[in-house]
Amino acid sequence: MNLPVKTLEVSEIEFSPEYPGLDEISGKLDELESANQVDVLNWKNFDYKPDVNFKLAYTRQELLLKYYVTEKWFKAEKSGTNQEVYEDSCVEFFVSPTNDGIYYNLEFNAIGACLMGSGTGRENRKRTDPEIIAAIRRKGSAGDEVISEKTGEFSWAITLAIPFSVFYHHKLRKLNGLTFRANFYKCGDRLSVPHYLTWSPVGTMKPDFHRPEYFGFLRFV
Repeated sequence: MNLPVKTLEVSEIEFSPEYPGLDEISGKLDELESANQVDVLNWKNFDYKPDVNFKLAYTRQELLLKYYVTEKWFKAEKSGTNQEVYEDSCVEFFVSPTNDGIYYNLEFNAIGACLMGSGTGRENRKRTDPEIIAAIRRKGSAGDEVISEKTGEFSWAITLAIPFSVFYHHKLRKLNGLTFRANFYKCGDRLSVPHYLTWSPVGTMKPDFHRPEYFGFLRFV
């Protein structure tokens, strides 16, 4: 299936000091002119569409990512590393830094709990060591306490600073001039009304985020 493939140019942001706080990072990302919509409904059986977008930038040490979400069904019940956060209100970033076939899945609920793995496909993936995951700085507007499902309208954001060392299969020293393959997702498998949204379209019969052949392009400028 021939689907349009998204391409995003990612700019460098300079800070002083080199490792700014997450509040400063969040503010700088807010100032970026355009947001990127996670708004593709690929599967007709899941037609609920929350409002989701993200902003992406980088420094000499970290990849900076902020998601903005408004949804009608919300929960954040997972609080531990490598728990099944995709069952909650969840945003995800899947990325392949090179053409060796290995990609990373980084999945976060609204209170910052993270599941991360790596491999060449859905099968035989290896979950990342919690000590590596701990290096990802994160701050969510929903706080850090467990939240049972709410209905109505709930808006939240999460800011992430991802050091290059987290991509431990690849020795990344700088991003300028590189091109990654990636996709950005929003899901909620165990919400009252599950949903599955993508940034770049996915051409499968049922929801499946582990399809690197449909990843878009990130060009670091």
